[in-house]
Amino acid sequence: MSPKRVLFLLLFATVTAASGQGTGGLYVAGSNFDFTQAVERALAQHPTPSKFFVLVTGDAVRGLSVVAPPELVDVRRQGTARGAVYLVCRRDIERAVFNAGDLVSEVIPVRGWPPSGSKELPEGTNYYPGEDPANLPKSTELLRRLRATCS
Repeated sequence: MSPKRVLFLLLFATVTAASGQGTGGLYVAGSNFDFTQAVERALAQHPTPSKFFVLVTGDAVRGLSVVAPPELVDVRRQGTARGAVYLVCRRDIERAVFNAGDLVSEVIPVRGWPPSGSKELPEGTNYYPGEDPANLPKSTELLRRLRATCS
């Protein structure tokens, strides 16, 4: 592994851990962490029940499938019991990366940033019309990270 890649991974892990502290942390399952790793990391950083967010991308979405293997279902249930809110990128549904109907019902699709010049996201707000702020991180920094990942 190249020194730049190692540095990037260390920086990513540090940012992920720092942003995961306290209520409302955001954890990403997909490229660097599989579903189990992301949820277990969140559980370790949230020892008492509190809301936190797990954005699931790529192959990790298997953990949210209605036909997930039992070990992933167990991890998912542990997360839910401790306050996990499971999110997927709406763009992945629109691109048919997976079918929303194949996911458990509590999964929430999240929109990324609108195209430049678009009026879809009202100026001065962090939320699209009809979006429930309770389903998303309260932290502007975490919400921006979430939207950037889903763009």
